[in-house]
Amino acid sequence: MRILILEDDLFIALDLQAIVESEGHVATVCGSVAEARRWLDNVEFALLDVDVRDGKSFDVVTTLRDRGIPFAFVTGSRRSEIPTHLAGAGFVAKPFLEGAILACLPEPAEVVSGRLAARLAAGGQPAAF
Repeated sequence: MRILILEDDLFIALDLQAIVESEGHVATVCGSVAEARRWLDNVEFALLDVDVRDGKSFDVVTTLRDRGIPFAFVTGSRRSEIPTHLAGAGFVAKPFLEGAILACLPEPAEVVSGRLAARLAAGGQPAAF
């Protein structure tokens, strides 16, 4: 699975990258919202810090949700700082354990069904397999 990591602390970003890549995933690390936006067409899941150097990650979340791409917050922010419409999103508090990161990763079938649901909600048709 292709995973976007939006994290502006290099050491945390590299730790997250090592965790997901040790499970066979491919990670792209971005340190800013602007950089993350450039990768949104190439991801199947995202791990997002809330506060990064150029703002909050909520704009990225909106795009991910519109496209049916699952995500989880990995953040030092409090859960109460997450907007109410995102309250159901995955949430891993920093400092984190490796197991908490792995537990929030979706199964491949969940990724496909999320994209299908987003495509159908937008009036599209399911892809032919």
